[in-house]
Amino acid sequence: MQNREAQAHYCLMQKDDNTYQFYIYDDISEYGKFDWSTWSFEESETSAKYFKDRLEEIPENSTIELHINSNGGSVKEGVAIYNQLKQKKCKEIVAYVDGVAYSIASVILQAADRRIMGVGTSLLIHNMWCTVSGNAEQLRKVADDLDVLMESNRSIYMQRATISEGELKELMDAETYLTPQQAIEKGFADEIAGEEDEGSTKELMEQMQKRISMLQQKMQEEKSYKEELKTFVQNAVPQQDAGATEECKNARMAELFAQAAKIKM
Repeated sequence: MQNREAQAHYCLMQKDDNTYQFYIYDDISEYGKFDWSTWSFEESETSAKYFKDRLEEIPENSTIELHINSNGGSVKEGVAIYNQLKQKKCKEIVAYVDGVAYSIASVILQAADRRIMGVGTSLLIHNMWCTVSGNAEQLRKVADDLDVLMESNRSIYMQRATISEGELKELMDAETYLTPQQAIEKGFADEIAGEEDEGSTKELMEQMQKRISMLQQKMQEEKSYKEELKTFVQNAVPQQDAGATEECKNARMAELFAQAAKIKM
C-alpha cells in the first residue's frame, strides 16, 4: 500500500480502516514516463493495470473515494478503469471532481455511486479522436471505426444521463464544457460539494413545519372535542341537579374535563 500524500499526482492511499482514496491527478495513460537509462517506460499509476492491482487490495466492506483532476487521456484505459470500478464489490464509491474531469476522466466519474463536483470545477464531453497514418482507404476505415466506438462510448453516459441520446450527441459534437449545475441538470453529476448542508437544513425545516402543522391540527381537534364535551355535559345534567349551585356544577365540569384531558387522541 503506497502513501504518497505529499505528492498525490496519482496514487492510492488508505484514509482510515474502511475508507480508501484514489487520486487521478494526471492524464490517463497505459505507460508512464520513458526512462532513458533503462530504455523502457515506467509503470503508469493511471493505467487500467494499476487500478486492477490496487482495487484487489481493498476489502469489500470499504468505501472508495475517487478524486479526479484530469484532462483525460487513453480511451481504452479509461473505459477499463470505469468497468473495474463498476465491478468492484465494496460499500460505496464516492467520486469527487477536485479540478476538472475532461474527456475520458468524465467517463470514469460515471462509475461512482455518488458523483460530487467541487465549486468552480467543470466537465468536458466530446468525441474521441486519434492520430493515424495510411492511405485513403485506411483513413476512411478509421473514421468508420471511430463512429462505432463513439456509439459504445455514449452508452456509458446514457446509463445515468437525463437527456436524450440525440442531445448528448450534439453536446459531444460541439465539445461542451459543463459547470457543476449544468452537469447535475443533465445527469452527469449528483451534487455540488458544500451544498449538502443546505439541503439537509431545508429538509429539516420542512419536517419541522410538517410537525408544527400536525400539532396545530391536533390542538384544534382537542379544542373542538372539549367544546362538544362541554355541550354534552350541560345537556346531561339530571333534572334533580337543576337546583344545584353554580359552584357545584363547575366542580363536576372540572372533574369531567380532567378525565377528558387524559384521553389520548
